[in-house]
Amino acid sequence: MSSVCLEFLGMGSSITGSLLVMIACGLPTWRVKAFIGGNIVVSQTIWDGLWMSCVVQSTGQMQCKVHDSLLALAQDHQAARALTVISAVLSIAALMVTIAGAQYTNCVGDESTKARVMSVGGVLYVVSGVVVFIPLCWMANNIIVDFHDPQVPSSQKKEIGAAIYIGWAAAALLLLGGTLLCCSSGYVWAEDASLLPFRYVPTKNRDLRQRKDQALCVTLRHEKTF
Repeated sequence: MSSVCLEFLGMGSSITGSLLVMIACGLPTWRVKAFIGGNIVVSQTIWDGLWMSCVVQSTGQMQCKVHDSLLALAQDHQAARALTVISAVLSIAALMVTIAGAQYTNCVGDESTKARVMSVGGVLYVVSGVVVFIPLCWMANNIIVDFHDPQVPSSQKKEIGAAIYIGWAAAALLLLGGTLLCCSSGYVWAEDASLLPFRYVPTKNRDLRQRKDQALCVTLRHEKTF
Protein backbone atom coordinates (compact mmCIF):
# COMPACT_ATOMS: atom_id res chain seq x y z
CA MET A 1 0.00 0.00 0.00
CA SER A 2 2.84 2.41 0.83
CA SER A 3 4.47 1.81 -2.56
CA VAL A 4 1.19 2.60 -4.35
CA CYS A 5 0.82 5.85 -2.40
CA LEU A 6 4.38 6.84 -3.29
CA GLU A 7 3.65 6.06 -6.93
CA PHE A 8 0.58 8.31 -6.95
CA LEU A 9 2.42 11.14 -5.18
CA GLY A 10 5.47 10.79 -7.42
CA MET A 11 3.48 10.70 -10.64
CA GLY A 12 1.30 13.61 -9.56
CA SER A 13 4.34 15.76 -8.74
CA SER A 14 6.17 14.71 -11.90
CA ILE A 15 3.23 15.31 -14.24
CA THR A 16 2.62 18.73 -12.68
CA GLY A 17 6.29 19.58 -13.08
CA SER A 18 6.25 18.47 -16.72
CA LEU A 19 3.27 20.71 -17.48
CA LEU A 20 4.97 23.65 -15.77
CA VAL A 21 8.11 23.09 -17.85
CA MET A 22 6.07 23.31 -21.04
CA ILE A 23 4.26 26.42 -19.78
CA ALA A 24 7.53 28.12 -18.82
CA CYS A 25 9.05 27.20 -22.19
CA GLY A 26 6.24 28.93 -24.07
CA LEU A 27 5.82 32.03 -21.90
CA PRO A 28 7.50 35.23 -23.14
CA THR A 29 8.21 36.50 -19.62
CA TRP A 30 11.72 35.19 -19.00
CA ARG A 31 13.13 38.71 -18.94
CA VAL A 32 10.99 41.71 -18.01
CA LYS A 33 11.94 45.37 -18.37
CA ALA A 34 13.02 46.87 -15.05
CA PHE A 35 11.40 50.07 -13.78
CA ILE A 36 14.27 52.12 -12.44
CA GLY A 37 14.02 55.69 -11.23
CA GLY A 38 11.35 57.84 -9.66
CA ASN A 39 9.04 57.91 -12.66
CA ILE A 40 7.19 54.57 -12.74
CA VAL A 41 4.61 55.75 -15.26
CA VAL A 42 5.68 54.16 -18.52
CA SER A 43 3.90 53.78 -21.82
CA GLN A 44 5.05 50.24 -22.55
CA THR A 45 6.50 47.11 -20.97
CA ILE A 46 8.94 44.81 -22.77
CA TRP A 47 8.90 41.05 -22.30
CA ASP A 48 11.62 38.77 -23.62
CA GLY A 49 11.04 35.01 -23.93
CA LEU A 50 12.74 32.03 -25.49
CA TRP A 51 10.78 32.21 -28.71
CA MET A 52 9.47 35.76 -28.98
CA SER A 53 9.63 39.29 -27.59
CA CYS A 54 6.47 41.20 -26.68
CA VAL A 55 5.67 44.86 -26.10
CA VAL A 56 2.68 45.60 -23.89
CA GLN A 57 1.24 49.08 -24.25
CA SER A 58 -0.31 51.02 -21.39
CA THR A 59 -3.65 50.73 -23.19
CA GLY A 60 -3.51 46.92 -22.86
CA GLN A 61 -2.54 46.16 -26.44
CA MET A 62 0.26 43.62 -26.89
CA GLN A 63 2.44 43.06 -29.93
CA CYS A 64 4.77 40.05 -30.16
CA LYS A 65 7.52 39.22 -32.62
CA VAL A 66 9.17 35.83 -33.02
CA HIS A 67 12.96 35.82 -32.86
CA ASP A 68 14.21 35.80 -36.43
CA SER A 69 17.55 34.04 -35.97
CA LEU A 70 18.69 31.52 -33.38
CA LEU A 71 22.36 32.40 -33.87
CA ALA A 72 21.65 36.06 -33.11
CA LEU A 73 20.52 35.18 -29.58
CA ALA A 74 22.78 35.16 -26.54
CA GLN A 75 24.42 31.91 -25.41
CA ASP A 76 22.23 31.54 -22.34
CA HIS A 77 19.18 32.10 -24.52
CA GLN A 78 20.21 29.39 -26.98
CA ALA A 79 21.03 26.96 -24.17
CA ALA A 80 17.72 27.64 -22.46
CA ARG A 81 15.85 26.86 -25.67
CA ALA A 82 17.61 23.56 -26.20
CA LEU A 83 17.61 22.35 -22.59
CA THR A 84 13.98 23.18 -21.88
CA VAL A 85 12.89 21.29 -24.99
CA ILE A 86 15.08 18.33 -23.97
CA SER A 87 13.58 18.43 -20.48
CA ALA A 88 10.05 18.38 -21.88
CA VAL A 89 10.88 15.43 -24.14
CA LEU A 90 12.48 13.52 -21.25
CA SER A 91 9.45 14.13 -19.06
CA ILE A 92 7.13 12.76 -21.75
CA ALA A 93 9.33 9.68 -22.14
CA ALA A 94 9.40 9.26 -18.36
CA LEU A 95 5.59 9.43 -18.24
CA MET A 96 5.29 6.58 -20.74
CA VAL A 97 7.83 4.50 -18.83
CA THR A 98 6.18 5.05 -15.45
CA ILE A 99 2.73 4.22 -16.81
CA ALA A 100 4.14 0.94 -18.16
CA GLY A 101 5.75 0.12 -14.80
CA ALA A 102 2.91 1.25 -12.53
CA GLN A 103 1.32 -1.34 -10.24
CA TYR A 104 -2.18 -0.47 -11.42
CA THR A 105 -1.44 -1.24 -15.08
CA ASN A 106 -0.96 -4.55 -16.89
CA CYS A 107 1.65 -3.47 -19.41
CA VAL A 108 4.30 -5.47 -17.53
CA GLY A 109 3.29 -8.69 -15.80
CA ASP A 110 6.32 -9.42 -13.62
CA GLU A 111 6.50 -7.43 -10.39
CA SER A 112 10.29 -7.33 -10.38
CA THR A 113 10.29 -5.97 -13.94
CA LYS A 114 7.70 -3.37 -12.95
CA ALA A 115 9.95 -2.19 -10.10
CA ARG A 116 12.89 -1.83 -12.47
CA VAL A 117 10.80 0.03 -15.05
CA MET A 118 9.48 2.39 -12.38
CA SER A 119 13.04 3.10 -11.24
CA VAL A 120 14.01 3.99 -14.80
CA GLY A 121 11.04 6.37 -15.04
CA GLY A 122 12.00 8.04 -11.76
CA VAL A 123 15.58 8.53 -12.93
CA LEU A 124 14.33 10.09 -16.18
CA TYR A 125 12.22 12.57 -14.21
CA VAL A 126 15.20 13.48 -12.03
CA VAL A 127 17.37 14.02 -15.12
CA SER A 128 14.61 16.14 -16.65
CA GLY A 129 14.52 18.32 -13.52
CA VAL A 130 18.29 18.80 -13.54
CA VAL A 131 18.32 19.61 -17.27
CA VAL A 132 15.71 22.36 -16.92
CA PHE A 133 17.30 23.71 -13.72
CA ILE A 134 20.62 24.52 -15.42
CA PRO A 135 19.40 27.15 -17.95
CA LEU A 136 17.09 28.73 -15.38
CA CYS A 137 19.95 29.44 -13.00
CA TRP A 138 22.25 30.50 -15.84
CA MET A 139 19.79 33.03 -17.22
CA ALA A 140 18.82 34.31 -13.76
CA ASN A 141 22.48 34.85 -12.91
CA ASN A 142 23.07 36.84 -16.11
CA ILE A 143 20.00 38.99 -15.43
CA ILE A 144 21.19 39.79 -11.91
CA VAL A 145 24.76 40.54 -13.07
CA ASP A 146 23.54 42.89 -15.82
CA PHE A 147 21.13 44.58 -13.43
CA HIS A 148 23.93 45.50 -11.01
CA ASP A 149 26.41 46.39 -13.76
CA PRO A 150 26.80 50.21 -13.82
CA GLN A 151 27.92 50.11 -17.46
CA VAL A 152 24.55 48.76 -18.62
CA PRO A 153 22.09 51.60 -19.32
CA SER A 154 18.98 51.72 -17.17
CA SER A 155 16.77 51.38 -20.21
CA GLN A 156 18.35 47.98 -21.04
CA LYS A 157 18.24 46.46 -17.59
CA LYS A 158 15.87 43.54 -17.09
CA GLU A 159 14.40 41.67 -14.14
CA ILE A 160 13.66 37.99 -13.60
CA GLY A 161 10.31 37.18 -15.17
CA ALA A 162 7.53 34.89 -14.03
CA ALA A 163 8.57 32.13 -16.44
CA ILE A 164 11.83 31.55 -14.55
CA TYR A 165 10.00 31.22 -11.24
CA ILE A 166 7.58 28.76 -12.85
CA GLY A 167 10.55 26.83 -14.20
CA TRP A 168 12.15 26.62 -10.76
CA ALA A 169 8.91 25.24 -9.35
CA ALA A 170 8.77 22.74 -12.21
CA ALA A 171 12.35 21.59 -11.57
CA ALA A 172 11.61 21.09 -7.86
CA LEU A 173 8.49 19.04 -8.62
CA LEU A 174 10.33 16.91 -11.16
CA LEU A 175 13.14 16.18 -8.72
CA LEU A 176 10.67 15.39 -5.94
CA GLY A 177 8.47 13.22 -8.15
CA GLY A 178 11.39 11.28 -9.58
CA THR A 179 12.78 10.61 -6.11
CA LEU A 180 9.41 9.38 -4.86
CA LEU A 181 9.05 7.04 -7.84
CA CYS A 182 12.49 5.57 -7.20
CA CYS A 183 11.58 5.09 -3.53
CA SER A 184 8.28 3.42 -4.48
CA SER A 185 10.14 0.81 -6.52
CA GLY A 186 12.37 0.21 -3.50
CA TYR A 187 9.29 -0.41 -1.34
CA VAL A 188 8.10 -3.02 -3.83
CA TRP A 189 11.35 -4.91 -3.40
CA ALA A 190 11.13 -4.63 0.37
CA GLU A 191 7.50 -5.75 0.62
CA ASP A 192 7.95 -8.88 -1.48
CA ALA A 193 11.02 -10.89 -0.44
CA SER A 194 10.65 -13.16 -3.49
CA LEU A 195 11.67 -10.21 -5.71
CA LEU A 196 15.05 -9.89 -4.02
CA PRO A 197 18.02 -11.13 -6.04
CA PHE A 198 19.13 -13.24 -3.03
CA ARG A 199 17.40 -15.40 -0.45
CA TYR A 200 18.04 -15.64 3.25
CA VAL A 201 19.54 -18.96 4.31
CA PRO A 202 19.49 -19.76 8.05
CA THR A 203 22.87 -20.34 9.64
CA LYS A 204 23.89 -23.52 11.43
CA ASN A 205 23.73 -21.89 14.85
CA ARG A 206 20.14 -20.82 14.23
CA ASP A 207 19.24 -24.38 13.14
CA LEU A 208 20.84 -25.85 16.27
CA ARG A 209 18.98 -23.38 18.47
CA GLN A 210 15.67 -24.25 16.83
CA ARG A 211 16.36 -27.97 17.31
CA LYS A 212 17.18 -27.44 21.00
CA ASP A 213 13.97 -25.46 21.48
CA GLN A 214 11.95 -28.20 19.82
CA ALA A 215 13.62 -30.87 21.96
CA LEU A 216 12.93 -28.83 25.09
CA CYS A 217 9.25 -28.48 24.14
CA VAL A 218 8.99 -32.25 23.59
CA THR A 219 10.61 -32.92 26.96
CA LEU A 220 8.24 -30.59 28.78
CA ARG A 221 5.21 -32.17 27.12
CA HIS A 222 6.50 -35.63 28.04
CA GLU A 223 6.91 -34.59 31.71
CA LYS A 224 3.40 -33.16 31.82
CA THR A 225 1.93 -36.44 30.59
CA PHE A 226 3.53 -38.26 33.55
